Amino acid sequence: MVIKGKIWILGDNIDTDIIIPTEYLAMKRIEEMKKYAFSPLRPELAELIAPGDIIVAGRNFGCGSSREQAPEIIKELKIGCVIAKSFARIFYRNAINNGLLLIEHSLIPDLISEGEYIAAVIGEYIEYKEAKYDLAPLPPNLMEIIEAGGLVAAMKNKNI
Repeated sequence: MVIKGKIWILGDNIDTDIIIPTEYLAMKRIEEMKKYAFSPLRPELAELIAPGDIIVAGRNFGCGSSREQAPEIIKELKIGCVIAKSFARIFYRNAINNGLLLIEHSLIPDLISEGEYIAAVIGEYIEYKEAKYDLAPLPPNLMEIIEAGGLVAAMKNKNI
């Protein structure tokens, strides 16, 4: 699996209230909420993101409440993946369960520039400006969930 996209940079401690502010959770559909993604930090960002783009962030991405809408909205924006130095554990699991690929990498967030392009060959390396940075593979059970599009779809596939 190869993911290539334009880079959007966010910082450390991007919490679920930044990903989707509480006041928009009353909307009935994720599709309606997605235009407010990241609005407290960068109100224009959701409109600028194109399918396949990649969010790169610092430490503790997804901290805060365990609201499942946060990874759902990122997936609805059709983000190719999120690369960060670290993820809040509950967000990490919610993201995987929703089929959103997350990649932890300690170097990449400090090396990249917004607006440029990056490629991730899952389980092998990240390529940026013709340099390759090793990438640890995700466990097969998590890749199965990602490839299926989420936990529910993965379980349906197993029970067919």
